[in-house]
Amino acid sequence: MVIIGWFVLGLLLSGVAIRGAMVLAHRFNVVDQPGGHKLHKNSTPFVGGVGIVSAFLCALFLLYSAQMLPPGHCGALTVGGVIVFLTGFADDVWRLSFKFRFAIQAIAILLMIFWAGVALDDLGQLSWHGQLELGWFAIPFTLFAAVGIINALNMTDGIDGLSGTVSLVSLFLLSLVAFSAGANAYVVLLAALMGGVVGFLYFNLRYPTQPHARVFLGDNGSMLLGFLFAWLLFDLSQGEPRAMPPVLGLWLFAVPLMDTVGVTLRRIWLGKSPFRPDRHHLHHLFIRAGFRIRDTVYTIALIQLGFGVAGFLAIQAGVSELSMFVAFLIAFMVYFYLIVRPWRCVPALRQIHARLGLSSPETQGVFLGGCSLEGATFLIDGLTQQMKTCDDFQLAVYKARREGRKDEYIYAVIELLTEDNEVSKEEARRLVNKLKNRFHGHMGIRIRQFLVRNHVNDRRVGRKKIQMDKRASDRRSKHSKILIHSAHGSSQPDAVIA
Repeated sequence: MVIIGWFVLGLLLSGVAIRGAMVLAHRFNVVDQPGGHKLHKNSTPFVGGVGIVSAFLCALFLLYSAQMLPPGHCGALTVGGVIVFLTGFADDVWRLSFKFRFAIQAIAILLMIFWAGVALDDLGQLSWHGQLELGWFAIPFTLFAAVGIINALNMTDGIDGLSGTVSLVSLFLLSLVAFSAGANAYVVLLAALMGGVVGFLYFNLRYPTQPHARVFLGDNGSMLLGFLFAWLLFDLSQGEPRAMPPVLGLWLFAVPLMDTVGVTLRRIWLGKSPFRPDRHHLHHLFIRAGFRIRDTVYTIALIQLGFGVAGFLAIQAGVSELSMFVAFLIAFMVYFYLIVRPWRCVPALRQIHARLGLSSPETQGVFLGGCSLEGATFLIDGLTQQMKTCDDFQLAVYKARREGRKDEYIYAVIELLTEDNEVSKEEARRLVNKLKNRFHGHMGIRIRQFLVRNHVNDRRVGRKKIQMDKRASDRRSKHSKILIHSAHGSSQPDAVIA
């Protein structure tokens, strides 16, 4: 019950702080503008970190008052967290150079090392002779690892809800580790942080009454969370007795870590700057495969949960730390192979997308094809009856002939019309299911989603060297067509079979 109370406190503080910050952000035009490699279309405040830092500082103050954390830990956490948060906020507003950001992050990490004594002194049982001690290399390695964690979460923050949801999963897994080890102070801090993240996600996730994010996490929020992840992963994995072996940290933070390292190596392999933004992160591949933003977020969060649970269960089952490290390296190599060759990965994701029956963001309605000429009347009459209850649609039925062939066939396209040009997943799925129940298997009619064709659907996009001879032309057959029937809204047919 106490943990739930801390969670609720963090949730309320986060919600109130973000709501107030949204008003100020719009008044002073402190918003993230669309354009470039960004996917959003509206000016959006990047004040999500305000809610998280509010929950964090309140929890830290109460922990200090209750003497549940050493003064050095409380001091270093407070000063380091605030420094990182303010640097991230300045970067959101003025676009700081990466060298300056790295320097400020290094200062916060040095406070963590020398003020609180939190550092990676060893990497656990990764050598054949026992524990792998870092010795004099502990400080530079801790600096490198912590900067990597901070920026890994920052680079994951690419679509609405992703960084927050992945962070929530990792925070939950870390809370299980802390609880099982009796680290009560960190259990309390993690509960408050989870509440703060949930408060942010209320404004950031997409759901039926909120089609687009109202706030972004911003560099201020992602850098703060990254700093806290580095602290928690390091402190819980060091000392005796330790809450977890260091290798488990790789599994609890798997998706941001693999995505950042993989994308960075890919940029270097292509001869580009590793700090140059692009659209080859894991979430971009899901979107190119037709996944909607919400489906992408939930799928990647499940992947993160799968990695974390697998690592946690492996430790509980007594799997050696070296075996877990090798298994993680194998998983990363598979992932890297996929993102280096997106023209192989994206089609496979499209097949998964189709088998799950999900709707694509390019969905504009329903396509019905393969109908013989004899079934034209059956198709048109059935569509006329089926669409009577719909108001916002455009129906077109065509008679077509493939190039170089004499056979003719009928196909129909139903476009669903919306104000924001984005058909809801539920609406498209409902219509497809209705039409399948009525037509599927009759007169050879096949039914699927009607998608807008554009270059991002080409599996060759992002390939370093394209062999055009393997796909010299579009796979879709060229054909001539004649419009034989059209209707819109709830109107009756205004054309007849030709």
